[in-house]
Amino acid sequence: MTLDLNPNDMSQVVAADRNHVWHHLSQHKQYESIDPRVFVEGKGMRLWDATGREFLDAVSGGVWTVNVGYGRESIADAIRDQLVKLNYYAGAAGTVPGAIFAQKLIEKMPGMSRVYYSNSGSEANEKVYKMVRQIAARHHGGKKWKILYRDRDYHGTTIATLATSGQDQRAIAYGPFPDGFVRVPHCLEYRKQWDVENYGERAADAIEEVILREGPDTVGCLVLEPVTAGGGVITPPEGYWQRVQEICRKYDILLHIDEVVCGLGRTGAWFGYQHYGVEPDFVTMAKGVASGYAAISCTVTTERVFEMFKDAPEDGMSFFRDISTFGGCTSGPVAAIENMRIIEDEKLLENTVAMGNRMLDNLTTLMDKHAVIGDVRGKGLFCGAELVSDRAGKEPMDEKKVQAVVAECLAQGVIIGATNRSLPGFNNTLCLSPALIATADDIDGITDSIDRALTKVFG
Repeated sequence: MTLDLNPNDMSQVVAADRNHVWHHLSQHKQYESIDPRVFVEGKGMRLWDATGREFLDAVSGGVWTVNVGYGRESIADAIRDQLVKLNYYAGAAGTVPGAIFAQKLIEKMPGMSRVYYSNSGSEANEKVYKMVRQIAARHHGGKKWKILYRDRDYHGTTIATLATSGQDQRAIAYGPFPDGFVRVPHCLEYRKQWDVENYGERAADAIEEVILREGPDTVGCLVLEPVTAGGGVITPPEGYWQRVQEICRKYDILLHIDEVVCGLGRTGAWFGYQHYGVEPDFVTMAKGVASGYAAISCTVTTERVFEMFKDAPEDGMSFFRDISTFGGCTSGPVAAIENMRIIEDEKLLENTVAMGNRMLDNLTTLMDKHAVIGDVRGKGLFCGAELVSDRAGKEPMDEKKVQAVVAECLAQGVIIGATNRSLPGFNNTLCLSPALIATADDIDGITDSIDRALTKVFG
């Protein structure tokens, strides 16, 4: 006999969680001796767990998602009203919120034209990979089927997207991976591979070298994050993106920008690529599109790409033969419409620029105080501080010590992130991505906590 679980009895809730929930990215052996953390409520930048403890969230829901903060009643109300009217119809037909959000989104993305809905960033990226393969089969005799990806970038959890993971520890034990995915070098100037003055252009030229090695007639697409996220918050060096664009056009290679983390305001523009004058063929997004209030992702293409799937013979390739079941949910687009309205009406892009500058300034001040900070970098409310055991030699800090800093901040009631179990030998960057609503007091509270944590861990 099953007893009804009382959602207000936290001991019951925590027990149910321990006994039945398989958490993401977690070694569950730890829950033999400690309770799993269960969050109960969120408001603005704050969270409360089952014990009643309050936390300042500096990572927007753990994975840079809750861009407009917790407790937005207007988004919840919009979702509720829409679900009562029409909750779902498969993506082979349209819905009112799907049509409206697509138009609003395209208005923010000059040069782009079409929106394909699905429900996660991994899925949005995989749609691009399938499109590229179908374009190769239909228009290039099957030749331009390879997809290039960058060291330290990350694009998702499916087998195909893991095949484009530049974070080797994430892919351990999941191979063998499908053929046709080829790595190019990273562009982190702090750990530059070439001692040259124009490092950005040289890092981009390294992509061309891979293209020439593989054969330009075999390469169909290059996928890059505008700012590398989980690989260490890597901002592109000067001259990098302009040269990347030139290379793609030179060899007729489609450019795919993965905005799953950077999109919808994280960097202070609607999309990260818009800082750099890039004209992509594909843009993918998820996370901040609806700030985590509903599941939604988008694969956005140019009209040129869209036209490649029209007017073809009935040979199985006459249209994009794909479906995403929950891409037909109306909750995602209607939440995204209200999310976008909030960003506009509350001027959160402007706030992101101002508070992002404050956070970088604060981190730079901490760098002057703590020799273990080797580099500070970021764009908007998306910042990283790379920790080193030797600043002169740039020796990466041991991952356990980096995690000790994260744990100490948590003990103070501030949730920060860090690269971990992703980059062999380089899991040493603290990662900060507070909601776009962050105030000066919030930013100062985050960096003050890091200051105290560094002092406690390193002296």
